[in-house]
Amino acid sequence: MFHCFRRGQKKLSRECSDCGSDKGMLKDGNQVLTQVPKGCRCRIRRHMAHGAIRQRLLDLGFVPNAEVEMVRCATLGDPLEMRLGDYYVTLRKREADLIEVQDA
Repeated sequence: MFHCFRRGQKKLSRECSDCGSDKGMLKDGNQVLTQVPKGCRCRIRRHMAHGAIRQRLLDLGFVPNAEVEMVRCATLGDPLEMRLGDYYVTLRKREADLIEVQDA
């Protein structure tokens, strides 16, 4: 469950109804970043990206144990806007699918 600050409660749903994500949980019970509901926070567990994409994500601040808050997603679900520390970052959905997260 993820902690939602806008509603002041824990989210029971593991799917993002705003973005239309329909993927299930990963084998070990963690999720990918696209499944975090709007207004909820999570921690980055690891990356599944390689090469230049992995380096770009690390340069943007998507490092293990970093706390990320899902701010919003575009009408068609791509791109996603996240708050990472004290700045906002937008990622493509295919890049966010490569980041494994756990609840904060």
